[in-house]
Amino acid sequence: MSDHEHPVFARLYERFSTHEESRGQADNRRRLLAGLEGRVVEVGAGNGLNFAHYPAGVTEVVAVEPEPFLRERATGRATSAPVPIAVVDGTAERLPLGDGEIDAVVTSLVLCSVADQAVALAEARRVLRPGGELRFYEHVISRRPVKAAFQRAFTATVWKRIAGGCHMDRDTGAAIAAAGFAIESCERVPFQGLAHLLGTARAPQ
Repeated sequence: MSDHEHPVFARLYERFSTHEESRGQADNRRRLLAGLEGRVVEVGAGNGLNFAHYPAGVTEVVAVEPEPFLRERATGRATSAPVPIAVVDGTAERLPLGDGEIDAVVTSLVLCSVADQAVALAEARRVLRPGGELRFYEHVISRRPVKAAFQRAFTATVWKRIAGGCHMDRDTGAAIAAAGFAIESCERVPFQGLAHLLGTARAPQ
């Protein structure tokens, strides 16, 4: 079994993630993708729940997902998507794309679980054309010290081992800025008891 195979977590994720769509997650996905145009890569596409929300201005989505079970579910959902979607094997740290060939990168509930955020964000910059967009929807560490301390301890001891490598304690907004993106909008959205960042950043021209 490879480092990217999480068969138990993947099946649990398929079950609980679909239930969350009617509780507000679908609205967050629509907001994340609204107004996108051109060729898009979705990093860590999971089971493809974003696919239904891509707007007509998108000409193609390259959906990269390393986990086999989730990739299979994403492939099934791609067939009914409103835009052309190609689901491919790959990782955030090594995207199967050339330099500067993408108009927008989408990360949705994935930068919590990549092995190295800096490497993943550097890859996003590499494949983006100059001035291209990064759209992000990611849960992040709490601003409340007591809750943040719990998230750090829980991540280190239990959570990332049972949740496919997910970290509850990352400051993803700071990581995006450190990677050289200019953050244009960033809203802190509560969902499932966690703070999520929903926003847009721009690659350098």
